Formats: sequence, C-alpha cells, structure tokens
Amino acid sequence: MAEKSRKPTLMLFVRHGQTPTTGAVLPGRAPGLHLSDQGRRQAEHAAERIAALGAKRIGAVYASPMERAQETAAPIARAVGRRVRVLDGLNECDFGKWTGRRLGDLRRRRDWQQVQRNPSSFRFPGGESFAEMQNRMTDAVYHLVARHPGTTVVAVSHADTIKAAVSHASGAHLDMFQRIVVSPCSITAVLYGTGDPLVLATNSTSDLTALVPS
Repeated sequence: MAEKSRKPTLMLFVRHGQTPTTGAVLPGRAPGLHLSDQGRRQAEHAAERIAALGAKRIGAVYASPMERAQETAAPIARAVGRRVRVLDGLNECDFGKWTGRRLGDLRRRRDWQQVQRNPSSFRFPGGESFAEMQNRMTDAVYHLVARHPGTTVVAVSHADTIKAAVSHASGAHLDMFQRIVVSPCSITAVLYGTGDPLVLATNSTSDLTALVPS
C-alpha cells in the first residue's frame, strides 16, 4: 500500500493490571506473576471502556508474552469479539540481574539516578538498554500500524515500554520518558497516519469516546 493512501491506525496501549508486587518489586520477565483481584477488576473496567468505542472498530488485540499482560488482554478481547495475539516486541524490558529485586533496595543504588535522569545511557546488568527497549517497542508498533491500517489496535504491554512508545511518538528524547506516568490498566492513545504521530491521551482511566484529533 502506498504511504499516501494508508489509512491511519489508532493504537490503544494498555498497561497490564495490578499484581501482588506492583510498586514493590521489579518483576521484569520473571514467569509466574499473575494479576491480583484488583488487577482483574481493572482489566474488566478497561475492557468496558474499549468496548464502548464499538467492537467493530477494534481490528486486533495484542499482548506481551507475560502472563499479567495476557490476563489483562483476555477480557478486552472477549468484549470486542477478538482473540489475543501475543507479540514479543511488546514484552517487558529485560532487567537482567535486577529482575525480581525490591524497588526500595534499587532506589538506594548509586546508578538508580542514572535510570531516572539519563536512561538513554543505561543498560541493565545482563539485560537490555533502555534504547534497545525503545527500538524494539517502536518496531513492534509500526509493524502493527502497517498490518492493521484504518483500524483501532489494542496493545497490552508494560509501563516502561508504553512510556518509551509515547516518548518516541511525541518526539521527546528518551531521557524525558521517566516524566510520563502510565498507571495499571490505564489507556494511552496514539494515532499513526501518514504524518507525525498524534498523542491523543496518556494514562487515561476515563471515557475514550471523545478521542479525536482537534
């Protein structure tokens, strides 16, 4: 399809719902972490909000390989009559040796300030750099945009990956991405067309039906 004739794609980035360790531990890609009761309620609410846009508008529902993301995507997919497709590019950042560490302990490390203030130069020991994570996430997003032109695509992912996608879409340097807040089961909407992306909403927990470019 020629670039000039490609219809815009609305990406709805959904952070997974709350887990028993949210805000206390850096879980990363460790297996076996599931949604808490609150997280499941959050996922059902997100499904209701997305379904209110009209099930026919939703072209596909994708999720990170992590259990907590797929469990969040499941009620959304049911609500819009789609199946959950797993996409590796939406996966959580690989935190390497920091995986499973308590956030309180990590905040006392000297290099924690680099994570917060200069993340573009930081690589997790034995894991990914933030720049690699952003490139991976951006590649996944543009793959979905090309695959589903003219539709709305739901992508259930993680806080850092969604923040990195928003940073790229808005043209902000990666070192600014920690200034973006992405809460559990919040919805972030970005419209991808033939020009620059349009960030329509970030960290939204309210009605989505008014999301239109001005």
